[in-house]
Amino acid sequence: MRLALLGLGLIGGSVARALRGAGRAGELQIDQIVAWSPSGDGPARALRDGVIDLAAEVPEGAISGADLVLLAGPAPDILAQLDDLAGPWRNALAPGAVITDVASTKAAIVERATALELRFVGGHPMAGREASGYEASVADLFVERPWVVVPAADEAAVQRVEALASATGATPRRMAAADHDDAVAAVSHLPLVVAAALVEAVAGGRTDSRPDWPVVAALAATGWRDMTRLARGDATMGAGIAATNGPRIASRVRDLIEVLDSWAAELERDGGPDGDAVAGRLRLARDRLEDRS
Repeated sequence: MRLALLGLGLIGGSVARALRGAGRAGELQIDQIVAWSPSGDGPARALRDGVIDLAAEVPEGAISGADLVLLAGPAPDILAQLDDLAGPWRNALAPGAVITDVASTKAAIVERATALELRFVGGHPMAGREASGYEASVADLFVERPWVVVPAADEAAVQRVEALASATGATPRRMAAADHDDAVAAVSHLPLVVAAALVEAVAGGRTDSRPDWPVVAALAATGWRDMTRLARGDATMGAGIAATNGPRIASRVRDLIEVLDSWAAELERDGGPDGDAVAGRLRLARDRLEDRS
């Protein structure tokens, strides 16, 4: 089987490393891994590392003869690539080739692929790092992590994508596109917005930094680092998430605003915050995290 990767950053690179180095191929027998990216940097490095077999100069060169095409760029780029796969790149696609993706949003992408009548199965590995680019990729990124696969009428295509997920060490999990986008808006996209907003509130926004930021920054420790980790990630990828899941993220942001307003009211209570009430809320938050049933 020939696998074509369009995009070879953190996720695409980690897929290639997992398939090439971990010996997990199982039912998915990958004979050749070919990659292309707009800059060409990732594929060139991966070729030197022995992670891929060919660095294509043009997208058509990557997808030509591929049995499985993995779109591994930001969501807006994937939408554009779907248009190209149904248009100018169509003749390069092998008969029966399956197309999938690893974007953090699914509904808009699945809808576009369906409208274009492509043999497409949406996918999203629930794994990542704050670092970006091929140089940040690792072979064990997906091990024991869920890999969402959006069900489709073409069962054989779905199974091929599930085999890819399993071959990387991930656990395939079928999930409707809308349900996926609702869930990740809460546990993935909202935290990204919160991390960026926290930096804006403490360090400063789009124009000037806050005057006290140098003093505050000198005292920052692990709590600040952990809470702002997502703000250190790929800004282009984050913008693509917002562009394709905006209303769902906004709904979660409004839920957070309501909760933060209640915290502000408690902290500004006449006579000072009610210690028992604050402790109760903190305990409840801890218990919610421990109760995953």
